[in-house]
Amino acid sequence: MGAGLIGIRHVARVLAHEGCTLVGVVDPVVDPGQGVAHFTDIAEVDTPVDGVIIATPTALHAEHGIAAAQRGWHILMEKPVTETPQDARALADAVQSANVACLVGHHRRYHPCVQRLRDMVQGGEIGTPVTSTLIWAMRKPDAYFDTAWRQTGGSPVMINLVHDIDLLRFVLGEVSDMTALANAPIRRAGRVESGGAVLRFDSGAIATISFADTTPSPWGFEAGTGENPNIATTRQDMWWITGTRGGIAFPSLTKWGGATDWSNPAQPTPCPMPNAVPLDAQLDHFIDVIAGRAAPIIDITDAAASLSVTRSLEDLLAPMAQPPTPHHIQ
Repeated sequence: MGAGLIGIRHVARVLAHEGCTLVGVVDPVVDPGQGVAHFTDIAEVDTPVDGVIIATPTALHAEHGIAAAQRGWHILMEKPVTETPQDARALADAVQSANVACLVGHHRRYHPCVQRLRDMVQGGEIGTPVTSTLIWAMRKPDAYFDTAWRQTGGSPVMINLVHDIDLLRFVLGEVSDMTALANAPIRRAGRVESGGAVLRFDSGAIATISFADTTPSPWGFEAGTGENPNIATTRQDMWWITGTRGGIAFPSLTKWGGATDWSNPAQPTPCPMPNAVPLDAQLDHFIDVIAGRAAPIIDITDAAASLSVTRSLEDLLAPMAQPPTPHHIQ
């Protein structure tokens, strides 16, 4: 369901996979072609379906997920799982009542380098984590905002930073509190464009996030890992974690260690990892979930925790992006 930027990538992955068959695509406007059956509404689907990938706008996730569950379809829901935590609870209730599974598409967890980073940090290779510094900065083309829902709901917080916040939780644990600043100085469209956030974790670690969708930079998860064919690859590190025994740069997974204090330099140790296509690994897992061979490794409850942190950040920042109210002097 949904044939936008990410939906079309899912279509390609399913078509190329030997273990599944694409029944069709549900989208009220876009016909994907390629000989794929096209439906404009979920009610039109009259072919047996085992599972559905829902890649529609976030505001429709709960509605579409509940409709799919009621039809007995297992679900792979794109991130964010829903628009609000309340919607996530309603979706979870529907999934449980229908006795189907729902896997949430925080696909970055399937990267071998992400899994290795988590093992390194949680395994104590840099001691106790103390700080995390993450950059996500790129310039989205103006045409990206031609889609109606992005003109008002196109903040990079809910669309992009939800990925990074999920990874921060995956590696560092649960978030206890945050503070942040934002602005909209370039497009001035009344939505967040750029800003910075500071998050504190239950462990005591502090993370900073610097973000912008108006700056053509080499630093961001997609650019660093090369995971998205729509975004140029730079292979530059964009996330650094420090601990009491050293630090790690990501995605190169260069580990810095050996120093006891500032009097001697830390030494780098590279940790090369094989490339992998995370959407393929996620699809493999979804097939196992449908077949009953595995439980979702990212379920609604887990994804709702990432949503809750991201939603709180968006609510904190959104008022800061509004144009100033003019003051008239009499």
